[in-house]
Amino acid sequence: MSTTPAPALTPAALHRLVQEGRAPRLLDVRTPGEFRTAHIPGSHNVPLQTLIEHRAEFLPHLDGDVVLVCRSGQRAARARQTLAGAGLPDLRVLEGGVVAWETAGSPVERGPERWDMERQVRLVAGSVVLTTGLLGVFVPGAHLIGTAIGAGLTYAALSNSCAMGVLLSRLPYNRGPRADVRALIAGLRSAS
Repeated sequence: MSTTPAPALTPAALHRLVQEGRAPRLLDVRTPGEFRTAHIPGSHNVPLQTLIEHRAEFLPHLDGDVVLVCRSGQRAARARQTLAGAGLPDLRVLEGGVVAWETAGSPVERGPERWDMERQVRLVAGSVVLTTGLLGVFVPGAHLIGTAIGAGLTYAALSNSCAMGVLLSRLPYNRGPRADVRALIAGLRSAS
């Protein structure tokens, strides 16, 4: 992965563009479940995995006036790298993601409340470490499972990826309806 930071757009700058009627197209690359919980009005949900798998189909419908959005900016930066590698280098990332947008007092559309992916990862990892630590008192070697989880979390931080998050995003609770690539592209086309 490249260490070049993605060009960022602050929540204040984006809010100003929206108020002036010059809003860029917003692509929210979070899971459909996360998107339904809270998203920036007018944004399009194109889950990161869908964007990666179908980037060639999306490319003709995107231009430099697109801002990529996720929870904190990390998945959006990954989406930017993917699209830059496919020939679209001028995309920007919302600095701090939806969290920073909402913290700045900007409007969000809300749906049913659910836990975000980061919180789910912390719950699962913490539960496994706690359980295997307690189990290790009775079963020799059980604590090594917790050690493996710790190693995985360390790798996730260093590589800026999270295998546990990817696995959790595939659960029905997080997936929501399957992304219809044609409908997503049609939505992007009508917004341009």
